[in-house]
Amino acid sequence: MKKINWGIVGCGRIAAQFCEDLAHTNNGVAYAVAARNGDDATAFASKYGAANAYEGYQALFHDKNVDVVYIATPHNFHFKNASDAIKAGKHVLCEKPITVSAEECKQLSLLAKKHDVFLMEAMWTYFLPAIQKAKQWVEQGRIGTIKHVKADFGYPVPFNPDGREYNPDLAGGCLLDMGIYPLAIANYFLNNDLENLYVRANVRYKGVEDDVLITANCGDVMVSLATSFQCRLGNGAYIIGDKGYIKIPDAFRAYECSLYELDDLIEHFEDGRQSQGYSFEAQEVGRLLSENKRESDIMSHSQSLLLQSQMERIKALF
Repeated sequence: MKKINWGIVGCGRIAAQFCEDLAHTNNGVAYAVAARNGDDATAFASKYGAANAYEGYQALFHDKNVDVVYIATPHNFHFKNASDAIKAGKHVLCEKPITVSAEECKQLSLLAKKHDVFLMEAMWTYFLPAIQKAKQWVEQGRIGTIKHVKADFGYPVPFNPDGREYNPDLAGGCLLDMGIYPLAIANYFLNNDLENLYVRANVRYKGVEDDVLITANCGDVMVSLATSFQCRLGNGAYIIGDKGYIKIPDAFRAYECSLYELDDLIEHFEDGRQSQGYSFEAQEVGRLLSENKRESDIMSHSQSLLLQSQMERIKALF
C-alpha cells in the first residue's frame, strides 16, 4: 500500500498527538511540518520523523510531495490556513471546529469543490470503534426508539485573559473548544437538527463563555448537553431508548461502550487500541484519498455546516 505524505501545520499538543498516532496507521506518514517559528518546526519534525520542516505555511502547501495537509492551528486561523492549502491544490483535514462561522464553512466547502480536493473536519470521535459500535446497536434496534440523548464535556481551564481559551480574538470560549463534542454526539445519533433550544451560559470575559447548558429536542427525542471551562463534567454520553440505553464513558475519546436493558448489562465493547484514537480518522482519510473521494460520508461538509449553524444559534442565546 502506498503511504500518503501528511503535511502538518502547527506544532501544538493536538498536532503532536496526531503525529504519534500516524505510527498506528498503515497508509500515512508525517512527511513535512510547518510552523510560524522555523526552530519549532525543525524540532517537531525531528521528534516525529518528518523529512522536511518549514518556517511559514506556504512552503509546505507548495511542496509537491505533500499529499494531504492536517491543520492544527488555533480556531480562528483554520479558514485562512485551509483556504490557502486548498488553493495550492492540497487535500485538507482540518481540526475542529473547521471554521468559526457557518458562512466560513460554506465558503470552504465551495472552495474545496472548485479546486477538486478532499476536505474534512477532524471530528475524530466519529471514527472511534466504540462510537461506531454504539451506532450499530442503535441501528439494530437494541435500545428501541431513542427518547433521550445526554452528553457533556468539560475540564477546568484556569482563567488567563492572554490565553487562547479566553481570548475573543482567538475564537475563545468553551462552546467552540469543547461544546462541539456533545453537539457532535447528538448529531451523530439523531441525524437531524435540534429544535426549541434553551441555553444557559456564564459569560466570563469580553463575551467569552466558560460554562454552557443546552436543552433541546429533535423530534420526540429530548436532548441535554453541557460544556465547561469551570469544572470537569462527566464527559460521557447516554443514548437512551424505550427498551434500553447505551453508556459511553469519555465519549469524546471513547474506548468503550456498554449496552443495558433496565439495570442489566447486556453487552460491553472495548476497542483495545494502542493509539490515542486519532489513528482511526487518519486511516480513513488515507482510504478515502486512495479511492479518489472528495468528501467523507461520516463527517460530511453538511455535517460540519450543521455544527457551525447550531453553535451560532446557541451563542445568540447567551
